[in-house]
Amino acid sequence: MEGQEPAVGQDAFTRWVYGRPFWGGLWLTLGGAWVLLTMKASMKVVMHVGMQGLAGYLLPILMVVLGLLILFSPAQRLFYSVIGVLCSLGTWVTSNMGGFMIGLLLGVAGSVLTFGWLPDQDARVGRRDRRRLAQQAAQDGSAPESDPGMGPDTAQTGTAAGTPQAAQ
Repeated sequence: MEGQEPAVGQDAFTRWVYGRPFWGGLWLTLGGAWVLLTMKASMKVVMHVGMQGLAGYLLPILMVVLGLLILFSPAQRLFYSVIGVLCSLGTWVTSNMGGFMIGLLLGVAGSVLTFGWLPDQDARVGRRDRRRLAQQAAQDGSAPESDPGMGPDTAQTGTAAGTPQAAQ
């Protein structure tokens, strides 16, 4: 897909955005900030109430930190996204139903986007395209171009049902 890869002439910020799960980290950060903004109690009340009141502030702060870590350290994005979705779901109980569902949904969606982001991969070849390449290869009498390891000179062509046979 040509629309997802930055061109050489684009600016540094655009290249930076394309090099990481930007939207996932941004949504997780915004979800944590939204939950923090919907909290009404002062810190004195939270300390008096105890651990559950403290968790109401701790989970959204952790969401914001994880979102920023996703943006600035994308190598550990899988771990950050799993912890981010757990913190987002935890705000349902601790922080006004997850910031009235808006912060919870932003956090979960951002974590899922981050978890699903895959860097530097070739575009997937669809089933129809693979079938068309195989049919063309069968008509031409050559090996398909998409499988370089399955050429006529490899040892894989000489094996049948797990028993090695002499290659032709």
